[in-house]
Amino acid sequence: MKDVRAILRNRRVLAGAALVAALLLVVLWPEPVLVDIAPVERGPMQVTVDEEGETRVRDRFVVSSPVTGRVRRIELEPGDRVQSGTVVAQVVPAPLDPRARAEAEAAARAAASAVGQVRAERQRSQAALRLARSELQRLRALAAQSIVSEQALETQETVVRSAEDALKAAEFAVTTAAYQLEQARARLLTGSAGAGSPVEVRAPVDGVVLKRHRESESVVPAGDPLLELGDPRNLEIVSDLLSTDAVKVRPGQTVWIEQWGGDDALRGRVRRVEPSGFMKISALGVEEQRVNVVIDFEGPPEARPALGDGYRVEVRIVAWETQDAVKVPASALFRRGEKWAVFVADGGRARLREVEVGRRNGLTAQVLKGADASVRVIVHPPDTLADGARIKARES
Repeated sequence: MKDVRAILRNRRVLAGAALVAALLLVVLWPEPVLVDIAPVERGPMQVTVDEEGETRVRDRFVVSSPVTGRVRRIELEPGDRVQSGTVVAQVVPAPLDPRARAEAEAAARAAASAVGQVRAERQRSQAALRLARSELQRLRALAAQSIVSEQALETQETVVRSAEDALKAAEFAVTTAAYQLEQARARLLTGSAGAGSPVEVRAPVDGVVLKRHRESESVVPAGDPLLELGDPRNLEIVSDLLSTDAVKVRPGQTVWIEQWGGDDALRGRVRRVEPSGFMKISALGVEEQRVNVVIDFEGPPEARPALGDGYRVEVRIVAWETQDAVKVPASALFRRGEKWAVFVADGGRARLREVEVGRRNGLTAQVLKGADASVRVIVHPPDTLADGARIKARES
């Protein structure tokens, strides 16, 4: 009988100890780590260079006083449209002394030489355009046979457009030089029979008054700017990039223009990366080496009716893109020694996995090896998370 009571007592003690152990296990068992989980995706990916830019009229013409004298009040205001040959200002010339006349004669000869120079430049631009169009026809024939890439064809189309713009600029330069010659010769009329009569200053091109340097009647020296003319429909964008970003940019690359005031992003294309940089002081007082990148708008001017000269925009230059990339959120990556790694969510456990990373932008990174679109990764993994730890997805 005593043995039976002893056995029962021992069983109760063991049961109590097991219950206490179970309670301690429940209390001390680690809670799963709350984490955010995101899928690894496969799809298109872009790497862009983002920066602010400023619009400007591509061909700007400064109308200056051809002679020293008294300019009459200019009635034109910024925004007024003028046609080529329209009188935009009148200057009553002051009498010329012998030295001023000699200078005027030299200026007239220099203007005549400038006319010959810009005419030669126009001929060169015409030859360059013919060559670019011929090359474009050849590449189109090769592209039809899949011998050359579409990118090479688009680059050559950009070259043709640039050559066309260069020819237009050369033609404008010829017109401007001709008017400058006319103005230089007008200075010599001061000492002739018509001395004292006003010299009419005419617009060299069709356009809009962008800026008025002189409004009221005043005395001006020869060459003093009076007006600036241009066509606000013919805009371009200049964006100063960090030199470390500018080396990634090439003419012909696609550009997305945002934050310009409209609802939709505009499309553009890089026309030129200037070969010389300059130093700029940032808002934080840091010296930065910057390089100007010139961007052309694509599409009709009607798509951007509100944009004008000197407007602020934001540009995203597509430096690299692909249609088939394995993408992982950049916040899921962390360094493990000299390699990149992620935590993969696997059946309620965190599994450490090393990955090989390719291109990266601000939000996503290309995974070349180590993960595919069938797994999910932990974003913003805490420092305390270890391989094999229990995890629980945080409710959104």
